[in-house]
Amino acid sequence: MIRIRSNKVYTASAIVLLAVLTGIVGLFLISLRAPRPSNLGAHDGRFASCPDSPNCVSTQAEDHDHWIAPLTYLGDDDIVVETLVRIVEQLPRTRVIRKTQNYLYVEFRSALFRFVDDVEFFVEAESGRVHLRSASRVGHSDMGVNRERIELIRGLFQASQSASILTS
Repeated sequence: MIRIRSNKVYTASAIVLLAVLTGIVGLFLISLRAPRPSNLGAHDGRFASCPDSPNCVSTQAEDHDHWIAPLTYLGDDDIVVETLVRIVEQLPRTRVIRKTQNYLYVEFRSALFRFVDDVEFFVEAESGRVHLRSASRVGHSDMGVNRERIELIRGLFQASQSASILTS
């Protein structure tokens, strides 16, 4: 009798483990097949709107849940994108996809499922601001990862600005 229950426990455990592993493999495959969005880029200084899902932040969002403050800078407009490149390249699983004098597009991948977050920066020289948009490519919630990443980048960017002022 004890042996039969033990086999049932092992069988149930094996089924649960198989279901979890199938889910993990499924999420991994979804992340690999998600195409790069076609609405990337700053068009007339504007990014695409954030979707209704909570996995996006943007300086140009019109609702509180998606809005995040732009980066601000002092000094030479020409070095802002290069400074951002140096910062994002310090972060794990980062790939710079496109870089111009006033625009930067970067892909960040999550560690476990390899989900891609598309992050864009646009230097608005006349205001001394850097507008940005960070959005998960798939899924609904990112558990605040996009906002946290941007705040980390903000801190590193502000530190680089302070260092530039001190060495000038």
